[in-house]
Amino acid sequence: MSAMFRVRPDVLQALTGAILRAAGVDAVQAADVADNLVWHELVGRPNFGLLRLPLYVARVHAGGLRTPCTPRFVAETGAVAVLDGDGGFGQHVMRLACDRAAELAEAHGIGTVAVRNSNFFGSGAFFAARLADRGQASMVMSNAFPKVAPHGGTKPALGTNPFAFGAPRADGRHVLFDMATSAVAGSTVREAELAGAALPDGAAVDADGRVTSDPSVVAALLPAGGAKGFGMALMVETLTGVLAGATVASGVKSMYRDVGEPGGNGHVVMALNVEAFGAMGDFDARFDALADDVRAGGDAVRLPGEVRWDTLRDNTTAGVPLHDATLVAIARACEATGVEADLAPAA
Repeated sequence: MSAMFRVRPDVLQALTGAILRAAGVDAVQAADVADNLVWHELVGRPNFGLLRLPLYVARVHAGGLRTPCTPRFVAETGAVAVLDGDGGFGQHVMRLACDRAAELAEAHGIGTVAVRNSNFFGSGAFFAARLADRGQASMVMSNAFPKVAPHGGTKPALGTNPFAFGAPRADGRHVLFDMATSAVAGSTVREAELAGAALPDGAAVDADGRVTSDPSVVAALLPAGGAKGFGMALMVETLTGVLAGATVASGVKSMYRDVGEPGGNGHVVMALNVEAFGAMGDFDARFDALADDVRAGGDAVRLPGEVRWDTLRDNTTAGVPLHDATLVAIARACEATGVEADLAPAA
């Protein structure tokens, strides 16, 4: 996809909010979702950005996303809380969960919130970055509808079950590590099929259980690193599904196929208040020493998140590049909601 032109982030923010509100999304959820989608555009992750607007509009209209919704904390013991998301947007529900986890971490040194009855939330990196801005390290994870075969199997049993880690940096360029526990993410398969590209070897199998690199015949993804990725996916499912009291494995709905049904996703966020372990300045100094050692391994070494922060800086200044597929998605969402798109190029 080639960039057509760049648009100011505030213009995208306003348009995204307008589309969501016109679709019937309440103002609070619309603001949270718009923040999330535009941030992903800014950091160069358009697969989690405005490409998803037509799907969200369709899910709202079909009843798969509840709006307004009334998330509520159904349990809290010490540094642990459980949030029922009431079927709302995952981006909104998880924002509430992260805010509470941060408050608990400030009070107890650590804060953990488990979420049930939610939906797809985008990427964990977005929430890890929010917590890093508050001087907190974090782990963020979610289950998803089954599309990944267990190690040794060929039929989908678990979701891509992403796992993210964040750590604060003094300069604001926080460490952000975010991965699917499958060999490739589901969005990678869709992008490869649209582009007519092949998947990496060993990433998927077809309906007959044969390893394939053809995205159009994928029946199941394979775990990242074989048994290691399967073990991580099972860990995520145990924490976000079983422990959180959310829907588990085959019970989680596909946001693409089951448009009119809530996903039932579960999430977990764990926040660690750095200053509960010692002075922030000491943490910064030790991490700088670690970063220097890591970078000594080669000129091309980058810490997780550095590419995102470079892209954020460039796109904030020059405007967000919109590609053909994103422009089509915006046009479809505008048509479905009656909103007029005003996307004048950034000066």
